[in-house]
Amino acid sequence: MKQFTIHIHPQLINTANYDSKCRLEFSNIHFKVFRISISLIIHFCEQHYFLFQINKEIKWLKPPLNSLLQKNSIPSQANPTAAKATTMLKLDAYEHLHIALNRDGTITRLLNIPIVKENPEATSGDAAVNKDLSLSVENKTRVRICRPTRLPSNDNTVARLPIIIYFHNGGFILHTAATKEPHQSCSEFASEIPAIVVSLDYRLAPEHRLPAQYEDAMDAILWTKQQILDQNGEPWLKDYGDFSRCYLCGRGSGGNIAFHAALKALDLDLKPLTIVGLVLNQPFFGGNQRKTSELKFAEDQELPSHVLDLIWDLSLPIGTDRDHPYCNPTVAGPHKIKMSMLEKCLMISSCGDSMHERRQELASMMVKSGVNVQSWFHDAGFHNIDSVDEQLPRNLLNIIKEFVI
Repeated sequence: MKQFTIHIHPQLINTANYDSKCRLEFSNIHFKVFRISISLIIHFCEQHYFLFQINKEIKWLKPPLNSLLQKNSIPSQANPTAAKATTMLKLDAYEHLHIALNRDGTITRLLNIPIVKENPEATSGDAAVNKDLSLSVENKTRVRICRPTRLPSNDNTVARLPIIIYFHNGGFILHTAATKEPHQSCSEFASEIPAIVVSLDYRLAPEHRLPAQYEDAMDAILWTKQQILDQNGEPWLKDYGDFSRCYLCGRGSGGNIAFHAALKALDLDLKPLTIVGLVLNQPFFGGNQRKTSELKFAEDQELPSHVLDLIWDLSLPIGTDRDHPYCNPTVAGPHKIKMSMLEKCLMISSCGDSMHERRQELASMMVKSGVNVQSWFHDAGFHNIDSVDEQLPRNLLNIIKEFVI
């Protein structure tokens, strides 16, 4: 019988409710079981474990579970010393990210992450269609364009839709535009806002360190501009896109890319393309000196501090530290002057995210620079909570829709 260890964020523990059928609810967050006849060890905190047997329903296998826990090298309540040794800070950062460092400085990505193939032709029930196009042959980058299958119209004329240039998450080192999660997000943006979405498949670190991702972002922005100028430009953009309403949107590390790409774009004449706003969803930022939130959530289940440090070590230019402007935009530099030229920004974060204080500080700095900043902060939450809470993505989609429209 195969076993899986599921780490439940500590902030969910206090809100756990157990009913007579042993169903687990965490603030309306439901954990779906996609397979049957497996055992799950649920890790609530350092010293509390419960085993569930999954058949067609969930049943408790009551403690004591000492023999089972010892068999699987999992600390029991009777062994607090062993439990302490398994805190998040003790876990190997490479193992946590499911990567292996190679001798030449590259990494092997060990996770088999689901990929969604392009779907340029609508079939029954498709709310959006998408297709992949080459961006740079030299850099082996591409974009995935998404558009709604139902195009809104005004007086029998197809309405122009806002353009969203999207940058996926993954800590600069993981994922692609075709990865299931960013693909679904972009498809929902296309169908629900609605919008034309250009999702960038940028180069990954450490094989390509920052600012390679910002350069790829600029390639995507310039490529989007070129489509309206080119007589044979991409029809989905040329025929349906509103080039006067372009937004840069990113999640996680993609939020960092969106922010820096917006600053770089200020140096260029993009007409007729106009970038009118930024959507920064849980953007990645850091710094050498730990903030209060970083100290408080140093052992975060999703992104403990030493894992974040490794991500920056793999992504920043060699020889720099976390006070480089790429990581810490609040440090002195010409980029701070350029902030005042940004139009508007939607900042999304969770108060239980270790990077939350960084985002608050950047949002305050932009406000002082005259930028119209709208902030949406989840009261509790944690990094990537929208991957767990089924309702939250819908709420965020509505917030982004209101901001874009």
